Amino acid sequence: MAERGGGGGCCPPMDLLRAEPMQLVQLIIPIESAHQTVAYLGDLGLIQFKDLNAEKSPFQRTYATQIKRCAEMARKLRYFREEMSRAGWSPATKPVGRADIDMDDLEVKLGVLEAELIEMNANGDKLQRSYSELLEYKIVLQKAGEFFYSAQNSATARQREFGSQQIGEESLDTPLLLEQEMTADSSKQVKLGFLTGLVPREKSMAFERIIFRATRGNVFTKQIVLEDSVIDPVTGEKVDKNVFMAFYSGERAKNKVTKICETFGANRYPFPEDLGKQNQMLTEVSGRLSELKTTIDAGLMHHSNLLKTIGEQYEQWALLVMREKSIYHTLNMLSIDVTKKCLVGEGWSPAFAAKQIQDALQRASYDANSQVGAIFQILHTKESPPTYFQTNKFTSAFQEIVDAYG
Repeated sequence: MAERGGGGGCCPPMDLLRAEPMQLVQLIIPIESAHQTVAYLGDLGLIQFKDLNAEKSPFQRTYATQIKRCAEMARKLRYFREEMSRAGWSPATKPVGRADIDMDDLEVKLGVLEAELIEMNANGDKLQRSYSELLEYKIVLQKAGEFFYSAQNSATARQREFGSQQIGEESLDTPLLLEQEMTADSSKQVKLGFLTGLVPREKSMAFERIIFRATRGNVFTKQIVLEDSVIDPVTGEKVDKNVFMAFYSGERAKNKVTKICETFGANRYPFPEDLGKQNQMLTEVSGRLSELKTTIDAGLMHHSNLLKTIGEQYEQWALLVMREKSIYHTLNMLSIDVTKKCLVGEGWSPAFAAKQIQDALQRASYDANSQVGAIFQILHTKESPPTYFQTNKFTSAFQEIVDAYG
């Protein structure tokens, strides 16, 4: 047989098809340098830790609080991602280096950004709702105003016609009670009240039918179909609606119509009878709509700029939070010493990696300013070790498939 790594013999070298010899190692790490040590070992990627706290639940472990903090920061990052998706933004895909920001500073910054986004969304929703209500009110003023104007012109023309017929002989078309109507006291005439608003088109027929039945036909309802959809102030979605006018006599009928409007989700808006007040109200509503549109556009611009700023650093922050959470998950696999000054960990590593692991331990102790260095020692065991294959550019893809699917 060919020697390992050799080139002679009848068979090619089998290095790529053989697993590396593994060894069980024990690490004793001071508390003050534990975080830095696990971070450096994670970057090295040549040790697989054993869980020495398998009997403990996740909440009983030493670093459960830190993991909870990381989970909360991850939630805020997911919220930012959802907001960017809604606005049509995507995080920057440029490669990011290691973040220089401290985790405590990042936690504060994410909290401030989340509070700002929530406040901006709440204000934007209020402004959008006010804008939709004013837009519906403007439509009611226009459509109802046209109806009342045409009805007033028709009534005036009919009154002139009846007046001219009174001078001549009475005809079959002359109303029998016209003389009594003309001489009746105006204070004793019944005045009709009315309610105006918008009702969803899909509910308009049932709306009109229920009003007719509830009032026994004593309420006259007029509906005008809108050509374009309008944004509903409550749901924020585009809905096909009709302008309705309900004419009633008496407070009891008014209360019934009001309750039916609330049941069917019909938005009611006040409508002045005087033509001058109608024009004045229409002018005021148009002016307020213009102001609200300017305010909403400015808010959207600020919201977009904030999301753009977040998107530029999102990947860097997400990588930092995920890395920090992985470090604390690994630290929870180590057992704490009885003196509570050291963490003891066991793990498998390739035999060739002993020097690299020791270098990483020394570097972590130096960077953490630890007075005591970490201890590295090899344990002898009869346990079956995991396999580890050194890969190259070609075989790494196949190894990733095996790691993913087994």
